[in-house]
Amino acid sequence: MTPIRKLGGLALSLALLSTSALAGEIVLNSDQSDPAPKKAMEELIADFQEAHPDITVKWNNFDHEGYKSAIRNFLTANPPDVAAWYAGNRMKPFVDAGLFEDVSDVWEENGLNEELKSAAASMTIDGKKWGVPYTYYQWGIYYRKDIFEEQGIEPPKTWDELLAASAKLKEAGITPFTIGTKALWPTGGWFDYLNLRVNGYEFHMDLTSGKVPYTDPRVKAVFEKWAELVEPGYFIENHAAIDWQDAIPHLVQGKAAMYLMGNFAVATMKDGGLEEDQIGFLQFPQINPDIPMSEEAPTDTFHIPAGAKNKEDAKKFLAYLASPEAQTKMNKTLGQLPVNNKAEKPEDPFLEAGFEMLSEAHALAQFYDRDAAAEMAKAGMEGFQEFMVKPDKVDDILERLEKIRARVYK
Repeated sequence: MTPIRKLGGLALSLALLSTSALAGEIVLNSDQSDPAPKKAMEELIADFQEAHPDITVKWNNFDHEGYKSAIRNFLTANPPDVAAWYAGNRMKPFVDAGLFEDVSDVWEENGLNEELKSAAASMTIDGKKWGVPYTYYQWGIYYRKDIFEEQGIEPPKTWDELLAASAKLKEAGITPFTIGTKALWPTGGWFDYLNLRVNGYEFHMDLTSGKVPYTDPRVKAVFEKWAELVEPGYFIENHAAIDWQDAIPHLVQGKAAMYLMGNFAVATMKDGGLEEDQIGFLQFPQINPDIPMSEEAPTDTFHIPAGAKNKEDAKKFLAYLASPEAQTKMNKTLGQLPVNNKAEKPEDPFLEAGFEMLSEAHALAQFYDRDAAAEMAKAGMEGFQEFMVKPDKVDDILERLEKIRARVYK
């Protein structure tokens, strides 16, 4: 039976992590404490050990917040052989500090550059791969199919089509978009998608890693596009006073027709009273045809710490985790999407749409508050919310964000 230790609260001391990996044993640290992720990990570890009977996995399972606090300590002081984390700029500090192992060989030897290609950019720093992604979920625009049909609107594929659809909805007394920005982060989805469509993934990553001033004209161009939705009143009123869940009744009641959100919101839409055939999903429309289509898809990953004691068996674990079979099974349990494009397509229509979209993506952004430094992310999303309420303040907002960027990334 797999040894599992649940670690939380004060039990996160390094003393509890003092057991070193033995020959034929790998120590794995992760934060799958919720029921579905915990079950998915238990199944994955059992299946891996069945496929590799000479290897035992010793699993230390943390609570989420405790893991965030503990990871830098255990990577430095007593590294496990495998550790859970995230893609993109969230992994960059550990790569820069020399705490994650280059696993480009795992990608090369297992054909992962092709099978995991949509996530390749978000796993690459300095031309090397630093981990393996195993699950993600899509963001996009969820819309009322029945309202679109009543109004004679085709799902928009371009920005001009989105503006035309919004104008038609507004004329019919329906607010085009619902949103709740009280918790700030839903504004990050809007900023990210507009930036990805106006400037592209590479610029987005440069901006969120502090390399580009917020006063750059290319950033201003993002807000100019956003203003084309904000100024005509295409978002619900008083959105700064409500959370994301509170924005869903506007969609359910037909007061609003679209919602830019992650796929996790579909369950809440159904709980609110919408039937599955009333909900549609569309990719965020194209703005600049010269910019390849990247998507917002927060991605969970596993890494080999640079100080791991059993890297050989840890690489076998990453290779197994990357396989179509392992990712199909895990994500059925998680209710999310496999990153491997040869995995089985999900049966859920929204996940199936997301699987096809993400498998073809140029690259995947992780979400503004994962890609940007924490202090910058908080200030940025405060600025985005302020812009959605007072779009005429855009220059003041960008100057303020630039001062914060200069301090945070100095």
